[in-house]
Amino acid sequence: MATTPYFVLSPSAVLSIIGLLRGPDKTDPTPPKDWHDAVVDVVIPSLNEQANVVLALESVRRQTMQPRNVILVDDGSNDRTVEYARAFADQYDMPLTVINRAHSIGKTPTIKRQSREYDADVEFILDADTFLDADNYIARTVEELYKGAGIASACGVILPTREKDRRRRIQDTEIRRFLESHDAIDLHQPQGGWWYRLNRNLTALYRLQLYTFLQRFVYVGQMSFFGTITNPVGCAVAYRRKYIKDLFDKYEPVLGDDLTNSEDIFIGFALMNEGYRNVQLQDVSAHSLEPEMRKLHRQIYLWSSSFLQSCYYFDNLMRSPFKALRRARHRHREKHDPAIKEQVQRRKIREAYRQPFGETHTRELGRPAGWVPFMAAAEKIFFPTALLIMIILRLWEPLVVTLIAETTVSVSILTGISKGRRVKAFFQGIAMTPVRYASLLFDLVTIGRFSTDLWITGNRKWRK
Repeated sequence: MATTPYFVLSPSAVLSIIGLLRGPDKTDPTPPKDWHDAVVDVVIPSLNEQANVVLALESVRRQTMQPRNVILVDDGSNDRTVEYARAFADQYDMPLTVINRAHSIGKTPTIKRQSREYDADVEFILDADTFLDADNYIARTVEELYKGAGIASACGVILPTREKDRRRRIQDTEIRRFLESHDAIDLHQPQGGWWYRLNRNLTALYRLQLYTFLQRFVYVGQMSFFGTITNPVGCAVAYRRKYIKDLFDKYEPVLGDDLTNSEDIFIGFALMNEGYRNVQLQDVSAHSLEPEMRKLHRQIYLWSSSFLQSCYYFDNLMRSPFKALRRARHRHREKHDPAIKEQVQRRKIREAYRQPFGETHTRELGRPAGWVPFMAAAEKIFFPTALLIMIILRLWEPLVVTLIAETTVSVSILTGISKGRRVKAFFQGIAMTPVRYASLLFDLVTIGRFSTDLWITGNRKWRK
């Protein structure tokens, strides 16, 4: 077991390598609408983010493509989040609308309500603890959305916010000017202290390795192969508002707001199930604040459990690999059946990775992109289980060989894709390996809780 490629390179990594070798679909798009004409609303969900909301707003103010509205949805904060946001918007004449809630209801209802209550073409979600690095972040994501009717979401590369990243942003000219005008406003983290900062920086260091590997390697291969990733990174993402509204209109009568433990993962699966694509760009980035190391396990649980919950809900998408032969026969008929061939040729809009939309197509033929969540699910379940079995059976030699081989390949890939910082990435990758394996084994807890919900308690009230 320890010498097989299954442990050395994960299924997702192998799939990405094949995608990189294969190359992207080269179909020239014929966008039905000019992206410059798109109306954009920025929605900022927030809960006790007085130290971060000004940084988020400043990054929006600097965008080359300005939104029609900036909507701050305060989910029951008990700090000065709204006060800081209004003060900043007033000073720089930003079109800020504040929605105050007495009690927290979560991020999922926020996205749903704004998709229904406003009529923008694009609903851009920006978490209050996230700021956009590139001044053209919104413009690039909107431009990408309008390259095809099948593109439902677009995001950039998301990086963890380190202390030096925060200090750099706070030293920005406009932020300094704002702080000088408001002596009572303090953007320092309220839970300061060296222990807090150490925990935060350790998480940022670990996440930097993980995000680099995922977004600069795994997701790039998935984009080349299938034109989509499983789900957008929800802290800074542009959605086609109509697609999101239709999605909630479809699932609310069945699930209400109890979708999964992470809204962006459910939304990503639901969009793929309809034949839409979730696109990630490599040329724009944003920084998002990570939890302290001691709280990291909760976020890991939310993301991992949401993925498993989405796999459960969208089982037809998960079965796509088993329908590959059926899809091949269907493509053969499209090429040789005169009636079907004429129907395909009548399409006026050319688009890469073009497929018929709708859940019916997914149910009958699956989708090529279904390989992505299928492989990820296999990896998530079998990797930690195999490691646990080796520990229980005391197969120490195979375990050590497996860990060394897998770590060598992972760190080598991480080093190779970290241009300009390869030496640092090499040592950081090795240093964070224990945390990576601890999180991998923690997935066994997630699998256990999900299995209990599914087959013992019957609990389906999954909600962020």
